[in-house]
Amino acid sequence: MSKTRTFLTVVADSNGEVFEHPDLLMAGMNGLTLCRPEVDEMIPLPEGSRLFTIPQTPPIGFDRHSGKPRTITRLPKSWGGDALQAVSAFVTPAFTRTLLPAADYLNKPVELTLWSYTAVGWCIEEERFYVAAVRVDRNRQWEPQHFDDRKLEPLVRKRVASQPDNRLLEQLSRCALDYHCFAAKNLFFGRWEAPLPCSPACNAQCVGCISLQDEPKACQASQDRLDFVPTVDEICNLAIPHLQHAENAIVSFGQGCEGDPIMQADTVAAAIRKMRLQTDRGTINFNTNASIPDAIDKLAAAGVDSIRVSLNSVQERFYTPYYRPRDYCFADVLESIRRARQNGLFTMLNYLVFPGITDRKDEIEELVKLVEEYGIDMIQMRNLSIDPVVYWSALGAEGTGIGMKKMLDLVKQRIPRIQYGYFNRTREMFYPPGYQEDWPLPARL
Repeated sequence: MSKTRTFLTVVADSNGEVFEHPDLLMAGMNGLTLCRPEVDEMIPLPEGSRLFTIPQTPPIGFDRHSGKPRTITRLPKSWGGDALQAVSAFVTPAFTRTLLPAADYLNKPVELTLWSYTAVGWCIEEERFYVAAVRVDRNRQWEPQHFDDRKLEPLVRKRVASQPDNRLLEQLSRCALDYHCFAAKNLFFGRWEAPLPCSPACNAQCVGCISLQDEPKACQASQDRLDFVPTVDEICNLAIPHLQHAENAIVSFGQGCEGDPIMQADTVAAAIRKMRLQTDRGTINFNTNASIPDAIDKLAAAGVDSIRVSLNSVQERFYTPYYRPRDYCFADVLESIRRARQNGLFTMLNYLVFPGITDRKDEIEELVKLVEEYGIDMIQMRNLSIDPVVYWSALGAEGTGIGMKKMLDLVKQRIPRIQYGYFNRTREMFYPPGYQEDWPLPARL
């Protein structure tokens, strides 16, 4: 493979046809700051990833001859003169983006939908797409080839027919077939991590909430939120068989189709106790905003194995304007993390990362302090799905970061024991052999 790589800007015409622009070198954005991609933050487009346009938003690149930034709104007349749109990648799970696509976001006329926008370019030497991303998880169970809907649909119909009165099963059938949720599909395939949504309510009003968008000007939510609280029996009738029989069995509270399960801590704790009376097999995980510290003690006593706490930032000044908490504050989240570790739970951060925020020097310092002080076991580097301008404006952010790849390397250098990942793990894999030496991961596995 050639060591020299030249990346061209990828653009799309008004019909959505994607092609490289021969006169424009690829640019990316760290926050809203234009930059050139570093070689070590670019990888070939992973299998299962998708390209899509950024509607009515012109691309920005560097002129191949002068090296100066250029915003291209139309093709030359000799090429047809069509209007141009920027192109983004939606990178398959397990990969964390390192740069946003370079585009004229400040002048776009629409609010972008809730996707994780990732910079993409065309490599001349290899004649293939590259993206600004790095692999953070070796787990291949979440790759698209494992989720064939042709095999799934008859399994869903059969399972729903077997429990026609189970509202939770009906909800998850919609998640599997309509929203293409991989976790919901796992339930019907009888394997791996399966979801247990349980809460229609939430005590946060996240700017990028994918199940509820109340503001008139906001983009449409990606999916409808659960509108009932399932009973303990409805939960256990799905969870217990999965724990007993599924390969690498995990059941997980806290899904994209609900509010926050901590609002239903009593119901969840009762369900967990019933599960553990039936089987000690499998892993019970709880995904949450961790806003109610007393609930953590209750859940730990019931038998939760792991907890994943969602944070867009470890700094209150960035956390609060994104989560917009009601009846709790950032200090409550930290106290919940402390109690999770005190109770012996495997404790993860669901770190909603965004280039220009996550890789800021002050953010990195606070992250290192939090991991060391509270004994965090894993940081799941999850791409935050949101319009870049909406997020940047909501946080009142300015400036730029050092680069996501540099951030990952620096934190690992400071705290060698910390684990990076993207997915929840079974109990048997909480601390895999050699995990302290598990970074950096190879760019291609």
